[in-house]
Amino acid sequence: MDSNNDSFVVDGKLALPYQYFAGRTGSRFIIAIRDEKKIKGLECKKCNKVYVPPRATCEHCFCDIKDNWVDLDSTGTVTGFTVVRYEEPHHPVKAPFIQALVKLEGADTPFVHIVQGVPVDEMKTGLKVKAVFAEETTTTIMDISHFEPA
Repeated sequence: MDSNNDSFVVDGKLALPYQYFAGRTGSRFIIAIRDEKKIKGLECKKCNKVYVPPRATCEHCFCDIKDNWVDLDSTGTVTGFTVVRYEEPHHPVKAPFIQALVKLEGADTPFVHIVQGVPVDEMKTGLKVKAVFAEETTTTIMDISHFEPA
């Protein structure tokens, strides 16, 4: 077999249904969004960092923070964004749409979510946004339907 001439690459798409365990920390985060319509973070008492999405260990000082839950405001600031201009079956909304890094008030880390209510050509960093919670829950991060201008 001549590896230079007998090998080829096939382009294709694969839909792969899956399930995963979100873990103790991820589960509590999603359940609070679903049941309480609240966004919670985890705070490191040693370096005063608040993480959203939450993580069980502080990434700066490696302290165990899994029990230091704090309620956060549902408003925040867009720190970065991209415009998704292509359709995929797994996208929660039709293209074009905005995916943004949103840093909530009181949090030190941003997380990615959809921003609606802003024309894609008018989107900018620094935009103040607020969470809109889904009416029908799915027990996923999409229980925050999207963010919109505050």
